[in-house]
Amino acid sequence: MGVHIAMNKGHKTFAVIGKCISVLLLIAGEPSFVAQDEPTHLRVNVDLVQLSIAVTDRKGNYVGGLRPEDFVITEDKIPQKIANFEEGSEMVRESGPDHKLQSPAHVPEADQTKAAPSSTGAKTSPVSGANISVSGANIFILFDTSNYMYRGFVYAQDAISDFVRSMDDASRIAFYSYSRDLSRAAQLTEDRFRVVSGVRSTVAGDDAALYNSLLLTVKDAAPLTGRKAIVVFSNGPDNASSVPPEDVAELAQSTGTIVYIVSTRLAQDDPVSAASFERMSKETGGKAYFAGNWSKEKQAFTSIREDLGHLYSISYYPQPNPNRGWRTISVKLAGTNLQKYHIRTRDGYRLMQQATITNESLLTPGPELAPRK
Repeated sequence: MGVHIAMNKGHKTFAVIGKCISVLLLIAGEPSFVAQDEPTHLRVNVDLVQLSIAVTDRKGNYVGGLRPEDFVITEDKIPQKIANFEEGSEMVRESGPDHKLQSPAHVPEADQTKAAPSSTGAKTSPVSGANISVSGANIFILFDTSNYMYRGFVYAQDAISDFVRSMDDASRIAFYSYSRDLSRAAQLTEDRFRVVSGVRSTVAGDDAALYNSLLLTVKDAAPLTGRKAIVVFSNGPDNASSVPPEDVAELAQSTGTIVYIVSTRLAQDDPVSAASFERMSKETGGKAYFAGNWSKEKQAFTSIREDLGHLYSISYYPQPNPNRGWRTISVKLAGTNLQKYHIRTRDGYRLMQQATITNESLLTPGPELAPRK
C-alpha cells in the first residue's frame, strides 16, 4: 500500500512525498524494498504505528525500567493494544539482570536506591501479547555544506565524527550532506570508519536547500522499523528549497521519524529558522539545539546520543477507526505514582489514500492537501 501526500505553503501548493506518506506506518517485518536505492518507488503498508517515547522526571533525567503495562495509548481517543515494546540500549546497559537501574542519574527521583519498575510493582511481566526486545537505532546525519558553513567547516566535521564514533555499536548510521542538492555519502551501516570517511570527504557548496534535503532523508527513513532519527547540522537559513518546513515536519511525524536539529547560529540571530527548528523537532519528538561554538556543538551531540539511548520504542496495530485524515495520538503513563513524569513523543499522523511515490515526484507541484482537523 503506498501513499500520496501533498503540500501547501501559504499561497503556493506543493506535492511532497506525501504530505505525510501515510507510510504511516510500516508493516511489521522486513520492508519489501530498499529506500535508499535510486530510482525507487516508495510503497508502504499502513499496518503498524511506531512511537519513540522519552520519559523524564522534573529535572530532565531519563526514567527507565518501565514496562508495556505502564503506557496507555489512544488514537482519536480509541484505546490501542501494544504489539511490540523495546527499551533503549542505554537503559539496558545501565540496568541489572532484572532491569533494575543502577545509574542514579536515570532512576526516578522519588527513590534513587531502587529501580523504576512498572506502576504495579512488576519488573518483567509484559502486557499479554506484547513482544519485548532491545535493538539499536537507525540514524541519518544531515550535514549542511552550504556556503553558510564555510568558516566552521572543519570544527563541524570533528563534532560529527566524534558523535559517530560514540554511538552504540548496535546502531546503524548514514551520513548525508547538502547544499543545493542532497549527497548520500554513506548509506546505513554499522561501519563507523565508512561513515567518518564520508564526513571527511565533504566539501563546501553553495546555497542551502535544507527542507528539500530533509524531505528526501525522511523518505529514506520511512520504511525502517524501530527507533529512527535524523540529526541535522545546520549553519544558516534555507534559501533554496521549494517545500515548506511544515510539510516536512508532518511527513516526519507520519513516518515516525524523530528530527533533531543542531544549529550553529543562536536563536536570536535567526528567529525565523529558529522557530521552524523548534516546531519541527517538537512535533516529531526530537529536540533543537542552538550551539554558538564548537564546545556547545559537542554538548548537543552528546545530548542527542543520550536521548536516542533512552527512548522506548512502542508499536501497535490501529483499532478500527473511520477517520481517514489526521489521527491524534495520546500517550500517558498508568498509575498515580507515574504521573509526575513527562512524556515526549509525536502526537499523531495523517492517513492518506494509496499511491506510489517516486523520487522525481517529490518536488512536483500538485493538489492542495486538506488542513489538519
